[in-house]
Parts: sequence; C-alpha cells; structure tokens
Amino acid sequence: MIALLTPLMAMLGPLAVLLLMAVLFAETGLLVGFFLPGDSLLFAAGVLVATGAMHLPLLVVAAAAFVAAAVGDQVGYLIGRRLGPRVFNRPRSRFFSPAHAGRAQAFFGRYGPRAVILARFVPVVRTFTPVVAGVGEMPRARFTAYNLVGAALWAVGLLVAGYFLGGIPLIAGHIELFAIGMVVLSLVPATVAVVHRRYVGRVAVAV
Repeated sequence: MIALLTPLMAMLGPLAVLLLMAVLFAETGLLVGFFLPGDSLLFAAGVLVATGAMHLPLLVVAAAAFVAAAVGDQVGYLIGRRLGPRVFNRPRSRFFSPAHAGRAQAFFGRYGPRAVILARFVPVVRTFTPVVAGVGEMPRARFTAYNLVGAALWAVGLLVAGYFLGGIPLIAGHIELFAIGMVVLSLVPATVAVVHRRYVGRVAVAV
C-alpha cells in the first residue's frame, strides 16, 4: 500500500496533502481504515516537503495532518459512544475483525487513558482505541485532551522527522524503501507482544 501511495503523493504535488488527510482520517476515524499506513505516509510526506515535491510549507502540511488525525479520533470516539458494545459484537467480515477490536480493548485496559496517546504509534490498535474509549464512556473532555496530544506527537512528529531526514540524499532517493521500513518497524512492538504472550501461555501450560 505505501509503495503505491508514496509515488501518487509525489505526482499530486500540493494536492497530496488532501490524500494525506484522507488516509489519516480514515485510519483513525473509520473502522475499515485499520490497514492504511498512516505513520509511514506521514514520514514520506515529510520527505516530499523537504525535497520540494509537495510544494507546500511544512507548517501547512503539519496543520492539515494534525487536524485530520485529531478529527479522525473524535469520530472513532463518537462511534463508540453512539453504538456502544455493538461495535465489538459484530461478526467477522472482510473489513472487520473482532480480534483487532480485542487487541485495542486489551491495550486500553492495560494503559488506561494514556492508551489514547500511545495507541497512535501501534498499527491497527490506533484505529480501534478511540472506539474503545467511547464504549467505555471515557469523559469527552479528557479524551479530547489526550487525543490532541496524541495527534500532535504522532502526526506532526513523524512528519517533521521525515522532513529533516529528507535532506539526506540516500533517504530522498529511496523514499519508498524507507517508508516500507517504517511499516516494518511499527510492527515490531506488536510482534514482540504476540510472541511474548504465546511463550507465556506455553510455559503456563507446561507448568
């Protein structure tokens, strides 16, 4: 997915910011957006701004990314508040997996309100955590505060990282490869957690 979106962003020029906003909103605000590579696309957008391919000031792109990410989480929260547990009782389908929702519930249960911020950096979990917060009736003011902080750290942080690293010729010349590398790195924590859980489960069974 990122290998397709990055060249498309480069072709769109200034309009690429609209594609970026759409992806960020869909990934964080719509349950079907869990497969979208928001973090790696943010990094790629930063590189494109640095190399002049996007033809927009960094401040404008950062503001647009922040707004899309923040609004997306607010929509996810409202879905959870309005639909409640029915969201997680839906049968498995092509665009919805109860397992993904379960991961977000476990993540929120472990970290509490901080999960709204931390989940931004965990693929799939960041899509469902706002919904979990809504289902759990986390106070809207508190959720909004954590949401804004998380949106700033994630959206603006990764964009700025890509912008400054985009000045390195090696990265600017191989942006697709580095974007894919970002996807791989983002999956490491989830993979470690799964391996650890299975290992602990086997040890418990053996004992």
